[in-house]
Amino acid sequence: MTQPSRAALPATTTYPAAPRQDLVEDLHGHLVADPYRWLEDPASPATREWSAAQDDLTRSWLDALPGRDRLGSRLAELMRTGAVGAPHWRAGRAFFTRRDPEQDHPVLHVRERDGSERVLLDVNALDPSGRTTLDAWSPSAEGTRLAYQVSVGGDEHSLLHVLDVDTGEVLEGPIDRCRYSPVAWLPGGEEFFYVRRLDPAGLPEDERLFHRRVYRHRVGADPATDVTVHGDGLDHTYYYGVSLSPDKRWLLINGSPGTVRRDSVWIADLRGDGVPREVLAADAGAQCTAWVGRDGRLYLVTSLDAPRFRLCVADPERPTEWTELVAEQPDSVLDAATWLDGSLVLLRTRHAVSELHLHDPATGRHLGEVPLPGTGSLHGWSTTDPATDADRDVLWFGWSDFVTPLSVHRFSLSTGETTLHEANPGAVELPEVTTQQVEYTSADGTAVRMFVVSGRRTPDLPRPALLTGYGGFAVGRGPGYSATTLAWVEAGGVWAHASLRGGDEEGEQWHRAGMREHKQNVFDDFHAAAEHLVGQGWTTPEQLAIMGGSNGGLLVGAALTQRPELYAAVVCSAPLLDMVRYENFLLGRLWAEEYGSASVPEELAWLLSYSPYHRVREGVEYPSVLFTVFESDSRVDPNHARKMCAALQHATASDPTKHPVLLRRETEVGHAGRSVSRSVGLAVDQLTFLAWATGLELTGPDLAGPEL
Repeated sequence: MTQPSRAALPATTTYPAAPRQDLVEDLHGHLVADPYRWLEDPASPATREWSAAQDDLTRSWLDALPGRDRLGSRLAELMRTGAVGAPHWRAGRAFFTRRDPEQDHPVLHVRERDGSERVLLDVNALDPSGRTTLDAWSPSAEGTRLAYQVSVGGDEHSLLHVLDVDTGEVLEGPIDRCRYSPVAWLPGGEEFFYVRRLDPAGLPEDERLFHRRVYRHRVGADPATDVTVHGDGLDHTYYYGVSLSPDKRWLLINGSPGTVRRDSVWIADLRGDGVPREVLAADAGAQCTAWVGRDGRLYLVTSLDAPRFRLCVADPERPTEWTELVAEQPDSVLDAATWLDGSLVLLRTRHAVSELHLHDPATGRHLGEVPLPGTGSLHGWSTTDPATDADRDVLWFGWSDFVTPLSVHRFSLSTGETTLHEANPGAVELPEVTTQQVEYTSADGTAVRMFVVSGRRTPDLPRPALLTGYGGFAVGRGPGYSATTLAWVEAGGVWAHASLRGGDEEGEQWHRAGMREHKQNVFDDFHAAAEHLVGQGWTTPEQLAIMGGSNGGLLVGAALTQRPELYAAVVCSAPLLDMVRYENFLLGRLWAEEYGSASVPEELAWLLSYSPYHRVREGVEYPSVLFTVFESDSRVDPNHARKMCAALQHATASDPTKHPVLLRRETEVGHAGRSVSRSVGLAVDQLTFLAWATGLELTGPDLAGPEL
């Protein structure tokens, strides 16, 4: 494969001027330079001028790249598969989302007992611009009311509304400050528990994104009169989850300080004094999800004394007296459990692949495995209410793998069969690809696994490859449908995702082995994945691209500064890159337990050892780099990418016409949810850039060849 013609690309590239400040600070004995601190201020005239010049430069490159139109058409087609989510059952009504082939966002539907269905909430109609996203929704137990949350422009600052399901009338809202708020309805649909931030006007400026409380709210009442249930006096960074037992007697509250994986659990008896009592303290250092099941017992899935998690039970009236029901397994991770008509269904992941197992709720004994459609990932599950609904022995679940768009399947306990309940709504011709999970060895001898998707089961010749990963916050990724993956492989490339330490693929120990002072393990795992792909003949360093976002942006930022010779091209999206000052911006302070804090001398040394912005060196031939940032990002400040872009443009010894460093900005979109059309636009820019830099031909015929 040869690199596409450069005829239409800029013949010369001059980077926008970016003055370097002589700013050096002595931090705990480390002299730390920060020449581009002025780019932290997005409103300054200098930053605006520099950003506008970067916009012009980037578009002059990206718009001229070959294969854009063909790739855009194919990506749009691959996303026209649509998707359907698992139903949530309330008194015979099924609430579920479906995205049809031409829709930008999923639409919330309700299906009645007689099988008829109707649209309940369509953000595509509410806002044809595509800027509004449906963040969360929760129907009441009777299925007569719906609490839903929407946000605009990617800021994730959800506004809560309540809808009458029968009439479609909006009964109240918007209630602001409901970002990441769960809703737990009380009987009758007149009241619910939810989470809301305090009014920021009365808070210190650097704490206005925090200070959540659990409230009890009556529909139609002024939120200012809500009863505070929980949160006063606790750490201001706490996030909370709330749920109610099936009989609505017990209120369960889960909490954790920021993104720290140290959970607290409280339980309140609503037939008693209603005061939340502690079941597990964050000081225990464990993750825990708790709920009261249909049998009246308190269930806890926890990593306490079990890094791969175990299932425990207790009497809600004596909630600290736990009994282990299902022990930790040595080769899989317990993710969740649910009650199904007298049995327990446990969701496990084995090396990031989903499994469902049946257990006896009395003894914990393993009864069998639920047949699944293949090697893939489960996305949500549900059961009916045995008191009011039919199909009480049926489990519904969402399912996807690398070549299967999100669809819904049902498992019947009485027949032992799993069948397709509802397929994705769009019929699309998909490429023939092969997927496999391989094992390789990291720098310290640790075995790491990686998914590889390609047109062939074994390498025939080195091809352009795209390697991704995440490696942080106990977040893992299993097999899942991806239009970008299929488009890359269909064009003749190889796609790979490494299950790096720092994620949860092998339990909490796997996570801890990639955090704080052990963060370098994540980067070593990633470099080793790249070397494995090269060593096995899948690709070469000249054909190897890497891509990552958020914490994955930190990953590829570290990769390109540590091993610039190993990678040909990089897409670094919404990244953390200045690890000395990340705590000063947006939600950054929440991540100190994951990374370490620059305010602590020992931890500053960890951060400086890999902080990408501080590891940029003049005279190094860096690969082609495209930063993609989103101006409404309320999690990771775009200043990370601005500063890193300026540093690389100044330092790189590479020819900018062959290995450019570019910054792509988007407005009115944030860190997470976005419309399909904007997703296509972003993916076209990212993939054409990587294809051009690695020699993947997007304008010719399919190069994948037959499977061997």
